[in-house]
Amino acid sequence: MPPVYSSPFHQMEKPALTSLLQHTTTREKRSKSRIGGAGGIFRMFKLLPMLTSGCKMVTLLGRTRNPLLTDHATTGTLFGHRRGRVSLAIQEDPHRLPVFVIELPMSSAAFQKEMASDVVRLSFESETKTSKKKVLEEYVWAVYCNGRKYGYAIRRKQMTDDEVHVMQSLRGVSMGAGVLPGLSEKETAVDGELTYMRARFERVVGNKDSEAFHMINPEGAAEGQELSIFFVRVH
Repeated sequence: MPPVYSSPFHQMEKPALTSLLQHTTTREKRSKSRIGGAGGIFRMFKLLPMLTSGCKMVTLLGRTRNPLLTDHATTGTLFGHRRGRVSLAIQEDPHRLPVFVIELPMSSAAFQKEMASDVVRLSFESETKTSKKKVLEEYVWAVYCNGRKYGYAIRRKQMTDDEVHVMQSLRGVSMGAGVLPGLSEKETAVDGELTYMRARFERVVGNKDSEAFHMINPEGAAEGQELSIFFVRVH
């Protein structure tokens, strides 16, 4: 795990922080005893260079024979070109437009290095002084991963062509990881293959200034990493 340079929770209200972190701890214990951790999805992501490019992988991972989203879990997708930056999209389900899309100030390579940790905590911190908006409606975010500050990012008002392409390509995928065809051969040659990891997340509302998303481990996954995404509005 990389050294901790600053805490993304240094100004967060203690009750909210306690609630969100206690939920994470409880969920980790429950997931290890019930379904064995999230190693499956992370191992798939780390093996992306070995996966087949193109829609074949989407078809393989995305064909749903049984309803998987009956618990109304939130869908989270991390994606980006190998030599580009990672983006995050959050949807109520894969068939709806994202409620939150942002390009992180970190490269795909840096994110994969962070994923070598057993616990991955991706944190977004807004310094907005008003609370008239919902937390996910804020635009400017300081981005942390495992305690390391990577910089600032702005939530998209409109998706880019690449982001629309990913959402359309994965509309039938509930969880999995793979490689998607790029919009053009030239783009792929310059930025590398377009990779993605999609999972289902349990949404936890701490208070009006904090929310968290905890990845729901797939059935049968081996014991491994945990992924949590925190959104915190500090004053």
